[in-house]
Amino acid sequence: MNEQQLSDANQIRAARAAQTAAIASGDFEAVPAFWTKDITVRRALGQAVNGMEQALAALKPDGDASLVYQREAVSVEVSSHWPLAFEQGRWSGHPGNAQTAPVIGGRYAAQWVKQDGRWLIRSEIFVALTCASGQD
Repeated sequence: MNEQQLSDANQIRAARAAQTAAIASGDFEAVPAFWTKDITVRRALGQAVNGMEQALAALKPDGDASLVYQREAVSVEVSSHWPLAFEQGRWSGHPGNAQTAPVIGGRYAAQWVKQDGRWLIRSEIFVALTCASGQD
């Protein structure tokens, strides 16, 4: 990776960490700032989500059984030809808040695009691989 790619990868990691912190703290006004307007998401069990409004609704708590989703980047690869990057990592869902033990988790992949000097998530796919007993 050249110096620019390393800098871009670090910006992506920082953006992911900031979005994850916003989710954990319930700052749902900040969460969409990391997405393109046309974000697409494939949720952990396969549901398709299109656009910021649907993506945000999928993350917002909706009662006592709400999960707080956390993401941890494992690797980021930045293209040397296009303003694109690929991130892969681990995700987990925690009941009530991010400090509780996760009840579901798995892996994710994300496509990032650099627009107007900022890295934004264009699409994400989450795959559920683990589930605590009684949570399915």
